[in-house]
Amino acid sequence: MARLDLRKLETAKVRLGEAALDPGQWGSLMEDICAATGTAGAALLQSDVRTPDIPTTRSAAEYFKNYFRNNLHLNDVRAVRGVPLLLSGKSVVTDQDIFRSEQDMMRDPLYANLDEFGIRWWAAVGFQAGSALWGFALQRTPAEGQFQGREIDALAQLSQSLTDAATLSQVAGRQVLLGVINALSHIKKPAVVMDRYGFVIDANSMANALFDDELRIRGRRLIAADVTARASLDNLVDELRHASESDALSAFPIVVRRRARHPIVIQAVPVPPAARSPFLGARVVLILNDLDLERGIQSRLLSKAFDLTPAEARLAALLAKDLSLDESANSLGISRQTARNQLKAIFTKTGTSRQAELLSLLLRLDL
Repeated sequence: MARLDLRKLETAKVRLGEAALDPGQWGSLMEDICAATGTAGAALLQSDVRTPDIPTTRSAAEYFKNYFRNNLHLNDVRAVRGVPLLLSGKSVVTDQDIFRSEQDMMRDPLYANLDEFGIRWWAAVGFQAGSALWGFALQRTPAEGQFQGREIDALAQLSQSLTDAATLSQVAGRQVLLGVINALSHIKKPAVVMDRYGFVIDANSMANALFDDELRIRGRRLIAADVTARASLDNLVDELRHASESDALSAFPIVVRRRARHPIVIQAVPVPPAARSPFLGARVVLILNDLDLERGIQSRLLSKAFDLTPAEARLAALLAKDLSLDESANSLGISRQTARNQLKAIFTKTGTSRQAELLSLLLRLDL
């Protein structure tokens, strides 16, 4: 049977403030709480929407990969029956609260799946992160046994501390993100932050000035009039909802073509570690490169520096943004062969022979 260590649990509670300011500490903090409560593993789960990028202990990681891979999160009986109890005021919900007996519990498909991973018993400590209800979900093996009286009382004492830490973590993460996108605004880079569900958390002033009927935020979604770009943005949202935090996103770059102007090219940078609060859910910072805004300055500089024609300068400016030759040709509305001919002329005038060499040279300029 599991043994509760109140001293270790109090020590872990003190660390909640550290994790609120440093999201990278949630994993080790959860390990400490598991050690204090004699628990095999744990995860942080939002009550209404669950995505694979949740923090888990190392010991529970494989189970939760399987949990999402097999869509067990879509109809988890513990959420269906347990969330209403947490909303009604209970601080901790256990298996005993949602099943009449162990036999009844083991007939549920979810528990059959748990058994394959050597875990059975469950308890969830409810807490708030802003308006969202979360659960600190702990899993025990059959040998560790179910959570009972004194242990449940001790876990209940975590509820308010978790709420305080989650709220601080959410606020701190948002401030870091605001600093990032405001800094990008100062260097005239429109930027948008998107969360794990594909919703826009915030946009800087440059992005807000850029939005119109061809690219805008509606219902907290980034919407493009261009059908191809809209499909790419939909694919991005789908990727975000089904990817873990470590998964690379394949959607970029996204080119938003416009009727009477040059395209907007959307690229991405990672969310800073200090902003990766699980309760904020920030997943990616989108950089919106408006080629109409940037092309003039870049093209004039390239023309002066290397005696390029306007067409060659426009192509070189796009290549300097790390776009491929095909992407640049598509953005400029020219054929690949025309782009290849212009690139040969650019190579000659810049004294380079490969795109990588050209890119290295162009990046030395203050574009």
